[in-house]
Amino acid sequence: MNATEREEREYLEHIKEQLTRAVVRVDEAVKQSSNELRQKKSYIHEHQSGMDEADMVAAGQSINRMAFTGEAAVTRKRKLLKLMQSPYFGRIDFAAQGQATVPVYIGMYSFFDEQQRANLIYDWRAPVSSMFYDFELGEASYPTPSGTVRGTIERKRQYKVRDGRLEFMIENDVNIHDDVLQRELAKSSDDKMKTIVATIQRDQNAVIRNETAPVMVIQGVAGSGKTSIALHRIAFLLYRYRETIAARDILIISPNKVFADYISNVLPELGEEHIPEMGMEELAADLLENRYPFQTFFEQVSALLERHDAAFIERIRFKSSFEFLSRLNQYLLHIENNYFSVRELRVGRTVVPAALLQQKFKAYHRVPLLKRFALVANDVRAYVRDAAGRKLTGQEKGTIGEAIPCMFRLTNVLDLYRDFYQWIGRPELLRIDHRQPLEYADVFALIYLRLRLEGITVYEHVKHLLVDEMQDYTPVQYAVLSRLFLCRKTILGDVSQTVNPYSASSAETIERVFPQAEVVRLNRSYRSTLEITAFAQQLRPNPDILPLERHGPVPEIRRCNGTDEELAAIRQLTAAFGSSGHQSLGIICKTLRQAERVHEALPAPGIHLLTEESTSFKEGIIITTAHLAKGLEFDAVVVPFVSAHSYKTEVDKSMLYVACTRAMHQLTLTYSGELTAFLAS
Repeated sequence: MNATEREEREYLEHIKEQLTRAVVRVDEAVKQSSNELRQKKSYIHEHQSGMDEADMVAAGQSINRMAFTGEAAVTRKRKLLKLMQSPYFGRIDFAAQGQATVPVYIGMYSFFDEQQRANLIYDWRAPVSSMFYDFELGEASYPTPSGTVRGTIERKRQYKVRDGRLEFMIENDVNIHDDVLQRELAKSSDDKMKTIVATIQRDQNAVIRNETAPVMVIQGVAGSGKTSIALHRIAFLLYRYRETIAARDILIISPNKVFADYISNVLPELGEEHIPEMGMEELAADLLENRYPFQTFFEQVSALLERHDAAFIERIRFKSSFEFLSRLNQYLLHIENNYFSVRELRVGRTVVPAALLQQKFKAYHRVPLLKRFALVANDVRAYVRDAAGRKLTGQEKGTIGEAIPCMFRLTNVLDLYRDFYQWIGRPELLRIDHRQPLEYADVFALIYLRLRLEGITVYEHVKHLLVDEMQDYTPVQYAVLSRLFLCRKTILGDVSQTVNPYSASSAETIERVFPQAEVVRLNRSYRSTLEITAFAQQLRPNPDILPLERHGPVPEIRRCNGTDEELAAIRQLTAAFGSSGHQSLGIICKTLRQAERVHEALPAPGIHLLTEESTSFKEGIIITTAHLAKGLEFDAVVVPFVSAHSYKTEVDKSMLYVACTRAMHQLTLTYSGELTAFLAS
């Protein structure tokens, strides 16, 4: 039962031996499969002249089977090699009621030893592994397809195995996680988000393993690990429903390409394939069929940061409200009942009564409004043909096809969108200029009308939708998503981290669009030290936040005499970073113009500027904006230009909060002139 650390070290060597043997067996299987495939191809090449179509089909299927077996073996080998580096991270000794105590070792993947016919390592997603996260010593249980298994956990341990060596082992007394968590969080950040299987907490585990919620909304404070938890949730669902759902059936809507790259390692590390992802702007361009050039969310926020335009803010605020979505729905009902001005239609000697046209139009109430005209026209052609007792001429068919839409007041979606603002008596809230791109606040409203009026093919192949940074999407955007994606959804974010306070959505707002949603709140913050969290709390107080007890230097606000001295101070901070032992430094500015200025002043190799066009996240020193830094984390963060001149509006304050909460261990802010009032205290 491996009671001592020495026995655990010996057992680790034994497991590594078993894994090595398993790798050899896989290699032999791959070699055999490769030889068989070569022989089969050679046989087909030599005998294809004498083979009929059925023989060729059977041979092709045989080759596909062999190739699939070979690919599966290669995947298996990759997992075994990864297990050899770190076979497991936890252990529970569990005695089911009326049975002997059994040690259960838990790792990234399962390892079934075929010779012993025994499971030596259990996948962290297996039902029995859930007890490691959910229970301390004493009574425990786990679900199985045949019912709940109850029993007692008699021992609990956590390990850190790196490169096949046992670095440490912790025996459980009360809660083993805190010690390991502290060690993991004290480490430096690298260029990719990491898996958290060894440190998943009980509340996080409940979110990951939730199988019942049709829509799960995760409201998590900065540093609560919500994105990582959501990705582990996807990995769990792929494991749990592997017969019916694959990686290609899931879609992630991510805020930008840099963030998508930053999180790209998590699922492959967990043994799953890469998940397709797209941004909201890509989705919009697809749905509008590239008919209308439009402002991006980044450009909208940049415009708000560059100038204070009260009319622009009012337009955004209204179109980001639930009232706006309600009024759009009322308008759709209004045009349904009032915009079809039916009148009798004469085709040759036949008169089609207005009442018949109205009846036919209403009969297709389940069809999108602008798609009904062709269906009504077909019915009218049939009516005229029967009444006249003859076939219709091409001209007569055309006359009917043209006459029906002409009875509807407007038949173009953009014209109807314009008309909507006349109907609500607020024409000033729409600015459409064909020389300018469509404002971002109008993009999804137009898509919503198009969806309701013309119908758009839903994304039927998507079986689970993951939406990150939920606070940046409006009710009308969620209404579009609810109609496009009829699958289960995981939606996550933090209303405190909005970069546009005029268009922020809270968990409660999303619940109004998805009444069936299950909302989970994650209030414990793991990213930042206590000192950094306390500093950020002065910007956006949140009484619910529970910071982990981890200490570091107090954030520093450094005053400079002029911009040149401030840029020199930033140069000095980047030079000091080189010998700090940290892996990542984020220099996070309010605007792209500021970021470009800092980048010009730091012309050193290894310093990367992240912009809206960037597609990858690099290790080392990153210069970017708060908008693009959302979701990322750095060992140390420098926030330049925190003067009263630069940070003065609500949007600015939001940006400052996001910038400060990216820091794990160290935070420095610089300014010249007068300090922003947001930090005056």
